[in-house]
Amino acid sequence: MPGSGPSVTRRPSVLDVGALRAVEQVLSDIVERQTRTLAGVGPELDELVDVVRDLMDGGKRLRAAFCLWGAQAVGEDARPAGAGVAQAAAALEMFHLGALVHDDVMDRSELRRGVPTVHRTFATRHTLDDRAGSAEAFGDSVAILVGDLCLTWADDLLDRAVRSATAAGHAASGEAARLVWERMRTQTMAGQYLDLVAQGRRGTSTSDATQVLHFKSAKYTVEHPLLLGGALVGAPAALLDDYAAFGLQVGEAFQLRDDVLGVFGDPGATGKSSLDDVREGKRTMLVAYAEEAAGETQLAVLRRHLGDDGLDDHGLRVVREVLTDTGALARVESRIGELVAQAFELLDRMPVTPESREALVALTDASVWRSA
Repeated sequence: MPGSGPSVTRRPSVLDVGALRAVEQVLSDIVERQTRTLAGVGPELDELVDVVRDLMDGGKRLRAAFCLWGAQAVGEDARPAGAGVAQAAAALEMFHLGALVHDDVMDRSELRRGVPTVHRTFATRHTLDDRAGSAEAFGDSVAILVGDLCLTWADDLLDRAVRSATAAGHAASGEAARLVWERMRTQTMAGQYLDLVAQGRRGTSTSDATQVLHFKSAKYTVEHPLLLGGALVGAPAALLDDYAAFGLQVGEAFQLRDDVLGVFGDPGATGKSSLDDVREGKRTMLVAYAEEAAGETQLAVLRRHLGDDGLDDHGLRVVREVLTDTGALARVESRIGELVAQAFELLDRMPVTPESREALVALTDASVWRSA
């Protein structure tokens, strides 16, 4: 349950970090700078810039906040004056944006944050402008380019963070941060591939589902941001180990909540259709638990509707019934509670500042007990 963690006197908002304003400024600056470059290519690029600007206006900034507190938690007496943390936090948000754009193409998602996805936006424009060729292929191609731009700009921001640390006399910290970044990028792409492979399987094991959620989402949502912030300020190895363990637990709980919202959430709050995950045949922990406990009739329902492009509200309703009646939903909720409790037990023992402990509790609550 929310608030069941370490004893605190207040719960700061996840946006109650002054440095987050600096992150927003970094993001704004790089988009404006790259806009000038794109404008020099031709006026046709204006629509790309508009889409990136709109996308950057959304999002919870959880990854940036975890990165900032990963640096802040070390305490002024135990760390050098961190340089480049705001750039690194902004890099995480830009990386996340690129990954979302590409993920939407692979999942054939129609909505993201309550508005049409990039590939759908440009497919519609292709049709309205009466252009030649396939509207769907055009939309997919543009989305790939937009995602590539975001990923490229993310690398640019991380490079500036590393150079800032080096210029401040902390080259070793900058190099440690670069290694975290490199590992994050590769593991996230590997997790995305595992997700694609899993969707083609006839059944789902809990071990396979766990592997996908760890590497596609959990690590780069919480663990890697904490490690990136900590590395940039020269956090000791023992604390980085604690960050990794805490981050994986909270990140797994975050993704489990995401899986629940993907099927049972209110589209008005989540900004995406509750049909998408079932239509795409997502092999989540919800599905794995359901398949473990399902009878033949319930298994037939899952086999019929998982991955069905034509899934309608009735199909979603019967899938929800199976996920509930098999106890899968209850097991996921129980697992989320266990993960949060374990994370808070570890947080109680971590050598971080009291303010940072409070902030990490609040960030965990915001990540796990959300409705969108």
